[in-house]
Amino acid sequence: MTDLELQQLTQRIAQESFGKSFPYKVVFNRRLKTTGGRYHLNDHHIDINPLMLEEFDEATLIGVIKHELVHYFVHMLNEKPDHRNPHFQQLLRAVGGLRYAPTTSKRRRTPPKLLYQCQGCGLQYSRQRRINTRKYVCSKCRGRLKLL
Repeated sequence: MTDLELQQLTQRIAQESFGKSFPYKVVFNRRLKTTGGRYHLNDHHIDINPLMLEEFDEATLIGVIKHELVHYFVHMLNEKPDHRNPHFQQLLRAVGGLRYAPTTSKRRRTPPKLLYQCQGCGLQYSRQRRINTRKYVCSKCRGRLKLL
């Protein structure tokens, strides 16, 4: 799906679900990792995570678009467009938008690469990055750490 097709889909959803038009820009943004989409308050454009379409079905993409459109339409009513706003929650349920975006492959955590062990008590620490074993010690017994 191209950005133009996404724009047309969003305009169709806005007209069908909300009965109003959405005249602003909608684009895919590959830099989004932990979210399905983002509504920008300053210029009203919407970014959509392309993984919502690549890893899931079109129904998921439509749910994310509806969620972002709810942010827009609540903001146009001069209310806070955040998730705690009761009007936001009510409108989201009414149009059938997704409350949470599903977890994508980019969001899943990678297993720790390094394992350190205390030479005193044997407690193990798993880390992504290397630590300075001359500076840091065991939090339990203050013993020296060794890279396994």
